[in-house]
Amino acid sequence: MTAPTTLEDLLAREAIRDTMAKYNHSGDSLRAEDFAACFTEDGILESTQEHGFRYASRAEILAWQNSWRSGPPSAETPRGAKFVRHNLTTSRIELTGPDSAKARTYWVVMTDVGPDHCGVYTDLFRKVDGEWLIAHRKVRTEWFTENSHFRPTAEVATRAT
Repeated sequence: MTAPTTLEDLLAREAIRDTMAKYNHSGDSLRAEDFAACFTEDGILESTQEHGFRYASRAEILAWQNSWRSGPPSAETPRGAKFVRHNLTTSRIELTGPDSAKARTYWVVMTDVGPDHCGVYTDLFRKVDGEWLIAHRKVRTEWFTENSHFRPTAEVATRAT
């Protein structure tokens, strides 16, 4: 039998959902500082794909996000989509302690080609100074449409979502 859900549990889960939404809204609108602020100072963002990526601090995540805003489009930052919208679907959040949680969330990305790609986030969250932040996010892309703006190429095996 599981323990009853408390008001504090509900508030923690809602704060975690808010961080998840901020991550996607900030990434879609290229607000690099807001995106990076979703992570702990030692936060990790990584891809589970072969030849993927791994950024091992808030500063590295911020530098990667800033690369999307600066310089011309390239194989690593093609910016071919006219718009990008990350949509979170089913999410399971488990509180593992008073200041820790883990979550598994399905996502789908819409671009001007329609459904572009989808997958799952596997997260560890940590409460820091009263705020629930991502301590470790693993991004696994499970499907790309044929004409995806984000499909891995020979130059770039995978990119963050």
